[in-house]
Amino acid sequence: MRIHPESLFHEHFRETRQQLRSLWLKIWGGGFIVVLIGFSLAWFFIQPAPPRTIHMAVGSADGAYFQFASAYADELAKQGITLQLHTTNGSIEDYESLRNAPDIDLAIVQGGTATAAELADHRIEALASLYFEPVWVFYRSEQSCADLRSLNNKTIAIGRLGSGTAALSEMLLTQNGVGPSSGATFVNVGGQQAISQLEEGAIDAAFFVTAPSADLIRSLIEVPNLRLLSFDRHAAYARLHPYLSTVTLERGVVDLEKNYPDSKVHLIAPTANLIANSDLHDALVPLLLRAAENVHQEEQSLFQHGDLPSTRFVEFPLNESARRYFEHGPPLLQKYLPFWVASFVDRGAILLLPALTLLIPMFKVAPPLYRWRIRSRIYRWYKILRGMEADLQSGGSIDKLRSHWETLQSIESELDALQSVPLAYMQEFYSLRLHIEFVERRVIRGLSISNTTEETAVAGAANSTSATLSQLTNPTAKFEDQIKAEIFTKTQETLISNSTVSFANTKTIAIEEDSDAPDSGTSDGSGKH
Repeated sequence: MRIHPESLFHEHFRETRQQLRSLWLKIWGGGFIVVLIGFSLAWFFIQPAPPRTIHMAVGSADGAYFQFASAYADELAKQGITLQLHTTNGSIEDYESLRNAPDIDLAIVQGGTATAAELADHRIEALASLYFEPVWVFYRSEQSCADLRSLNNKTIAIGRLGSGTAALSEMLLTQNGVGPSSGATFVNVGGQQAISQLEEGAIDAAFFVTAPSADLIRSLIEVPNLRLLSFDRHAAYARLHPYLSTVTLERGVVDLEKNYPDSKVHLIAPTANLIANSDLHDALVPLLLRAAENVHQEEQSLFQHGDLPSTRFVEFPLNESARRYFEHGPPLLQKYLPFWVASFVDRGAILLLPALTLLIPMFKVAPPLYRWRIRSRIYRWYKILRGMEADLQSGGSIDKLRSHWETLQSIESELDALQSVPLAYMQEFYSLRLHIEFVERRVIRGLSISNTTEETAVAGAANSTSATLSQLTNPTAKFEDQIKAEIFTKTQETLISNSTVSFANTKTIAIEEDSDAPDSGTSDGSGKH
């Protein structure tokens, strides 16, 4: 059994590494396939990805809702969300669109304008109260009007049909006894059209419900001979209608240069509310509210004072995501990551539990499998050693012992040169070396005994001259001498004390063999001379 010069041990460890790579691939590859299947199945039970386009009903194009919604759209566009704006006649139509139009997700509506049926509709949820929008009543008169009762027998623009302004102004006028029965005429116009009719004198008064920063208000204060009604009984309105708040315009607060208003004015104000369809994706709610906060915090409002947006004046059930936003702030991931990345991570978090359930057992099983695989590859070397021991026990031939000797020498050379054994497996590595040395000792003893027996037989069969000639001319004998020298050297290195093979006997045999050679040479020389 002669070992090829190609490294047995290197070849063995190359095969081991290949099998380990295969083992890891089977363990982790199979594990990841299982996890991937788990992810795919779980994906059907979690909320789908947020849409990239949402639709909002925003009232008329010349109103404050449209202006603010356009600012929201700019904020959302930074996060890759497109906000499509749909103009309507006002809040009443916005409610209809939100309930019946399948493509409308959001709406900005005026507080206090929802009917009982709309308030009972579970498909509508509140997101926030955005800002105060006072009720502005501009009228033509040489004398100041004390309150709304002074508008009897006047032609009054109450807002577009279907708008929140029309609903609120008609209610307020009716409660003050102003209506067709008292000689008042209601005209359903609003916005720029109402301003034009005021300028032309076609109407005597007009109601507007909008923010102080709206372009409509800036246009109205430019119209000469227009007065702004002060609600002197503002506290009573707020008490009777919880959705109304009292606000005060201090002198000159709207325009210092024109000193408008020229005296303190009390107004009543509902809030503009952001409402949504219950099907709106939860991940979009914090994004919308953050956009609204950014827009309204930049607005130099006369009435906000940091109180809005909030949930204080909402009329519909509050969306759960909106509640968490106002209680705890934006989601942690959305604070530091782009929206789409945060949304993906947030949705994927629900899959961590099944993933960990699958991966943790694999992490526990993999190291023992790795150790077992390494050790099993090392233990295969013991099959060779065991075969040698079986030959020794059965009294194998000297040729087989020599072959075993060469095998052991080759293995030891490879072990000496090997540098890539992992430190974690050094115990197995050195145990293998010790066991190789043990078998080596037995081979040495077997070779020593075989050589002694063979030499005795040769001495009894021929005279000393023939033995000497045979030793000088036979290459096999020279090889045996070389083996003997190696055995002797190895014995000195490894079996100095307590050896299975007696060091003294081995030395005696070597000395006797050396002494025999000169005697034969002398005898042969004397015979020839």
